[in-house]
Amino acid sequence: MRRLSTITVALLASVLLVTGCSPRPDYVPLPEPLPLNFAGQPLPSGSHIEPANKVAPEPASDREILGSLRPDDATPQERVPRIVRRDRLVVGVDQSQYLLSFRDPVTGELTGFEVELAREIAHDMLGTGAKVDFRFVDSSDRAKSLQEGRVDLVIRTMTVTPPRQDVVDFSTPYLSSNMRMLVPRGSNIVDISTIGKGTICVADGSTAVDMARVQAPDSYLLITNRWADCLMAVQQFQADAVLADDTILSGMAAQDPSTDIVSLPLANQFYAVGVKKGNEGLVRQVNSTMERIRKDGTWIEMYNKWFGDYLSAAGPPLLHYREEEEALPDDQHP
Repeated sequence: MRRLSTITVALLASVLLVTGCSPRPDYVPLPEPLPLNFAGQPLPSGSHIEPANKVAPEPASDREILGSLRPDDATPQERVPRIVRRDRLVVGVDQSQYLLSFRDPVTGELTGFEVELAREIAHDMLGTGAKVDFRFVDSSDRAKSLQEGRVDLVIRTMTVTPPRQDVVDFSTPYLSSNMRMLVPRGSNIVDISTIGKGTICVADGSTAVDMARVQAPDSYLLITNRWADCLMAVQQFQADAVLADDTILSGMAAQDPSTDIVSLPLANQFYAVGVKKGNEGLVRQVNSTMERIRKDGTWIEMYNKWFGDYLSAAGPPLLHYREEEEALPDDQHP
């Protein structure tokens, strides 16, 4: 009897193993309208469905993006004395954005392009062995976390836009990206015009939200707290596509080879480090690191390490500084 039981258990285990490794079924378009818990799976925590044409997109700004502040000849002690005294840099990041900023499942440590950038900034500011306190912030909470002083910097795929420059100061860009789409392999979606009345997943607070409202007015929007939730939504057939920057989509494609990045770029965007409004010394300090990693080859090493298998780049984004009036000596003021 015991032998029969053992054989039965072994057979069941083999069936489960074969079932778990079976290939993904052919892509099936989502029904219309999208139920709130399609296929019995609840939507990602904190997400919501926005019906087509329910929310008008924000009017496009006709203002030009203002350049950042050039590094000066001051020392970190002069630029950011409070952070130097604290001997620790506090940085707001993501923890689930593969390749950019994510927690390594083996070591449990945060890693990725943006995490390495934060460490380079801390090294120039605080020296060898600099301490970095990483704190998780949602896309929609990035500006507020700076305004409330919860973090010194935000390095979390924060695109520079004129409205954001009204509330946050930015470094010169550290990455450029193109907004595209990720779809399940085998779907008939080749660009945003072919989604029709399907469902597009975007992260709350991202520039992709308004882009989807403009470019796909007949589509539902699944708006999530995190980009990682969008990948899960596509895998669970709760969304037909993810609309995001190709830097974000490359991480999703690396995690799930049964997906493809499609469509021509809908927009070219630039990520920069966010700083609390008015903290000019910290902006100049960050930009001194931006210039250093361009000159010594660190930037291209980081880019190739994280994105070389998925994207190509001729080099880092161009430095973008504003024109500043030179300060006059005290004895020359009118």
